[in-house]
Amino acid sequence: MSYSEILESLGLTTSEISGGTLKITSPIDGAEIAAVQEVSAADVNGIITSSKRAFNNWKAVPAPRRGELVRLLGEELRAAKEDLGRLVTLECGKIYEEGLGEVQEMIDICDFAVGLSRQLYGLTIASERPGHHMRETWHPVGVCGVISAFNFPVAVWSWNTALALVCGNSVIWKPSEKTPLTALACQKIFEKALARFGDDAPKGLHHVIIGGRDVGDAMVSNEDVPIVSATGSTAMGRQVGPKVAARFGRSILELGGNNAMIVSPTADLDMAVRAILFSAVGTAGQRCTSLRRLIVHKDIYGELMPRVISAYASVQVGNPLVKGTLVGPLVDQESFDNMQSALIAAKVEGGKVHGGERELTGDFPGGYYVRPAVVEMPSQSEVVKTETFAPILYAMKYEDFDTAIEMQNDVPQGLSSCIFTTDVREAEQFLSDIGSDCGIANVNIGPSGAEIGGAFGGEKETGGGRESGSDAWKSYMRRQTNTVNYSRELPLAQGITFDID
Repeated sequence: MSYSEILESLGLTTSEISGGTLKITSPIDGAEIAAVQEVSAADVNGIITSSKRAFNNWKAVPAPRRGELVRLLGEELRAAKEDLGRLVTLECGKIYEEGLGEVQEMIDICDFAVGLSRQLYGLTIASERPGHHMRETWHPVGVCGVISAFNFPVAVWSWNTALALVCGNSVIWKPSEKTPLTALACQKIFEKALARFGDDAPKGLHHVIIGGRDVGDAMVSNEDVPIVSATGSTAMGRQVGPKVAARFGRSILELGGNNAMIVSPTADLDMAVRAILFSAVGTAGQRCTSLRRLIVHKDIYGELMPRVISAYASVQVGNPLVKGTLVGPLVDQESFDNMQSALIAAKVEGGKVHGGERELTGDFPGGYYVRPAVVEMPSQSEVVKTETFAPILYAMKYEDFDTAIEMQNDVPQGLSSCIFTTDVREAEQFLSDIGSDCGIANVNIGPSGAEIGGAFGGEKETGGGRESGSDAWKSYMRRQTNTVNYSRELPLAQGITFDID
């Protein structure tokens, strides 16, 4: 399908994707595919007012009924899966199989949220006072602002939106300026679900705002947006977090990752090589969970590394819409330049670089395709501790297991981690209090990607937020402790007496 056919199939009209101030180019070939309209920072306050009005009506709708809207959204996403997956590939450059996988995540979180709509459970708490009941209840908070990044242009929105909606909140979504078309397409899909749902859904329940940093700042700074979920760089989080905190709002931050794999002497190396390759080069290394550090025991380093380097040299780089391609383009020239700068720094710090060069310039002069790079490092130096959003894998040796864990934890970021071992003691130590300090820790599986059933997020400069499964829904609600006195007395807690004559 052509660019225009993909956009048309998702309901985007010519007037919506042309004539605007924000030019959209595809990483595949650098061609301009759309020019969309932006909102101004001045427009944002009116949009927030509309969203707040919608929230005041939506919170009164019973949660299972709210879940029905999300169920319908899941149905519409199933119907649009192939076309939306193509648009994801077209706009952010990941291979088509990954684009489909991202839409499947959206479908899965809708299924999860539908069940959740009947399970927004609180607690029953024993009271120390006779004739009293205590309980904990959960209530909607208000407008939920979502800021998403280019590398997962739709999945992260769905993680937040599906949960926020069943919890009774309204949503305003600011997508990355690099990937607004997928956001507009999702709005069309959501509107189809709304049309089927009926009048219980108020006008203004979901908004998409397209614009630059000033537009995001207007949303982040507005006290009528009590929740802001922001996905992006640590630098972005340093801006968003304090601004939300200054007005006593709540932020859910999903920021940088510098994820490691420890490969122990007992590891199944066939499994490890396969996991290394996908984890490190999937999405052209542009995942927050991408494998960036390989910590290998010295006794197997000489056996493992030639296999990894050979696999890197043979991986198919090319058009992400073509079947068989495993690595698509970087999102833009800035990403390519950052990668080259990191490789130069690694050489200065003693690294031996394999790969990393630009490819396919004849076929795609406007696209930034690169051979994924493996860099053998003498130690975990400064460049290794810095996240570069590109397919660079730093490989290092370790001698004893405690040193490997220390290396794993000795970076500012704390998102995802893994170990390949068949030693149950190593595996359990890695998952213990004295093991990985990351929000995600895996055994015999790579660090990239996650199932929606578990809460997603990390520690340290990753931000500390949690989205998607488990009890992440609590981030979108406010907790209330209730005490009910059903007796005819008024005893006080802690045995206090306060008598009135």
